[in-house]
This record gives sequence, C-alpha cells and structure tokens, in this order.
Amino acid sequence: MSVQVKFFASLRESIGKTEVIVDNANSVAQAWSIATNGADMPSNTLCAINMEYVDSQHSVNDHDEVAFFPPVTGG
Repeated sequence: MSVQVKFFASLRESIGKTEVIVDNANSVAQAWSIATNGADMPSNTLCAINMEYVDSQHSVNDHDEVAFFPPVTGG
C-alpha cells in the first residue's frame, strides 16, 4: 500500500519536502513518521485525507493523499 504525503506552508519549509510517497502506512500519524524519518509531529498540525480534515489516528487506504498543514492563523 502506498500513499502520497504532502506538506504545506511552514511545515514544508521545516521538513524540507513538498511531497513524498510512503509505503506501509496504516494511519495518518504513521504516514507522517515514515515521511519525516521519525520527526515529531507538532501538536497543532492539521491533517487531511483526500482533502477532508481528519485526526492523526485516522486510517489511510492505498492511493490516499495525506496532507499536513500548520494551523491557520489570522488577525
């Protein structure tokens, strides 16, 4: 099973990657861990599967797109 992992905004800059394909991830958190070589996920990271927000424990399926966003701020 493989999923496409995308990083946006400041996460892309801190991770140093825009997109990566990972194999054998069963959850969003596991996809993060594999894609980042075990880096800790910031506690306020927003996660999405196929453009729908989910929590980090949500399961993933083959060919899903998993995206990570920093929290949205405004003012």
